[in-house]
Amino acid sequence: MASPAPATGARAPYLPLLEVFGDPTTTELLSESATIAAWLEVERALAAAQAELGLVSPEAAAAVDAFARVDRLDMAAVRERTRWIGYPVLPILEQLRRGSPPEVAATIHWGATTQDIMDSGLVLGLRTALARIDQLLVEVGDLTAAHADRHRSTVMVGRTHAQPAVPTTFGAKVAVWLSEFARHRDRLNAAGRRVLVLSLFGAGGTSAALGSRSRDVRRLVAQRLGLAAVDVPWHAARDNLAEVAFVLASISATCGKIAREVIDLSRPEIGELREGGHDHRGASSTMPQKANPISSEVVIGMSSLAAQQVPALLAAMRTGHERAAGEWQIEWDSLPTVVGLAAGCLLNTRDILTGLTVSAERMRAGLEVEGGMVMAEAAMMALVPHVGRAHADDLVRAACVEARASGAGFGDALGRTLGAQLLEALGPLELVLDPATYLGETDTVVDAAIETWHRARRVPRAGRARPRPS
Repeated sequence: MASPAPATGARAPYLPLLEVFGDPTTTELLSESATIAAWLEVERALAAAQAELGLVSPEAAAAVDAFARVDRLDMAAVRERTRWIGYPVLPILEQLRRGSPPEVAATIHWGATTQDIMDSGLVLGLRTALARIDQLLVEVGDLTAAHADRHRSTVMVGRTHAQPAVPTTFGAKVAVWLSEFARHRDRLNAAGRRVLVLSLFGAGGTSAALGSRSRDVRRLVAQRLGLAAVDVPWHAARDNLAEVAFVLASISATCGKIAREVIDLSRPEIGELREGGHDHRGASSTMPQKANPISSEVVIGMSSLAAQQVPALLAAMRTGHERAAGEWQIEWDSLPTVVGLAAGCLLNTRDILTGLTVSAERMRAGLEVEGGMVMAEAAMMALVPHVGRAHADDLVRAACVEARASGAGFGDALGRTLGAQLLEALGPLELVLDPATYLGETDTVVDAAIETWHRARRVPRAGRARPRPS
């Protein structure tokens, strides 16, 4: 999946988000050696399938199997030749043919084209990388479900337009995150199934070089690699890859949403959430008091960059004719980038949720901001049976105006606005204005989100990765 590294002597750019804060497992799966190993696995499967059909000798296929290995390559020379030729497969073949028995040179790559090998190797790499992402997604979903259940009764301010609105619970807030993760797992499974398709149609997509046995060869190679075989070439049809990118960017965006909430709610004047940490976590180089929400900041950066890869991969779909002329190269960098960023978002979100400190005390205190005006809707709805909807709205709105102008508590202002008769009709005002009595369906929301997650979690992952030889 990785694009070729710079030529010998060149320095690769330092990319801290992926290299420092990314997921090491995914980084290794996207590495140059893992990418080329996948290409060579396709070459070996092709030779073995052709031998099974009697198109090449078993001895030739065995020789390809023995010699088409990453450890036989001079990687610096491959990179240098790639800069000259434009694609890495031919430089790899040149080296293998020079250093192996004649039957390897005569057999390897028979009937295939460079894009067949690179695309098929790409989906092998995607299968493994998406399995890692699915693992991280399940871990993050489980942590999210645990927070939703644990805090189903932790009352806090619900905010709309970033302003206090009505009471809710932290569990209900988290349940919304959880529902997204459940849908993301469904999307990841669907996109994963569609993308795991062998490419083996030759130079122009006609399979002419493989002759009358082309479909048989394709099916046997696909079977050996654990991929689907289709009869329509996809050299110029990149929608499945763009779909994967969209799903990964969407997963990253949900992680970014969580990170943004943590940052906003961890501001000291709010203090409802706090990232876990230890000595010097999120420290400033000059301000000793700082404990910045650094994991959340990393996730926001990664999720923003992940979103930017989607337009690039949509542009790669605009391939003309039977093969690309530049559009394909977009995928070489953009697709591994969005995979790595999605894995990094999930890894850091897992860390955030693992160490997240939830202050129920500060959440309760937040309900008293503006003198408890968060209960204005509750008061208005309680008045409706007595004075009608429009008048109830006018009365409560007037109480809010008075409370803001005088600095009085909302309950006091409301009492003066309503008068003794309406107050008596309402019953105990402290009960009407108790946030715990105005939570609606928060408990049901939590239950539904957890059940939805458990259903999504039980679905077997599509295209399970198989151990692959190097």
